[in-house]
Amino acid sequence: MRFLLPIVVAAVLIAGCFLPWMTIASKNISITGVETAGTDYGKPAYFHFIWVGLFLIFFVVNRVWSRRLAMMFTAFNVAWAFRNFFVLPICQMGECPVRRTGLYLVFISSIVLFFAGLLAPVKEKSTEPQDARANESSV
Repeated sequence: MRFLLPIVVAAVLIAGCFLPWMTIASKNISITGVETAGTDYGKPAYFHFIWVGLFLIFFVVNRVWSRRLAMMFTAFNVAWAFRNFFVLPICQMGECPVRRTGLYLVFISSIVLFFAGLLAPVKEKSTEPQDARANESSV
């Protein structure tokens, strides 16, 4: 169960990138992480896709070194989520975007993904050689 939680949270994060992040009433547009037409925001969700994809690759490998790299990628993802949450909806030239569900979902799921990755069990490599374990069992 603890191994499955980060995968589910990653799926929620990716789904949140397609939900509305903000609306700008004066321009009558709704912005998602992927569709930002009418603004100069770029496509911030693609960076989340990269970090979550790298996290999932190294998370599934399930070794100590791969978990450390996976946690580094989730830290970058959390930093990017903070940036999106606090910088994108800032008021500019009298226009104040309204935060929507998708932005909150991406922000919260990025933080939860970081802690869920810490809680998942890690397969540790045995330090004993194979012959030593075989000799102990035969004695």
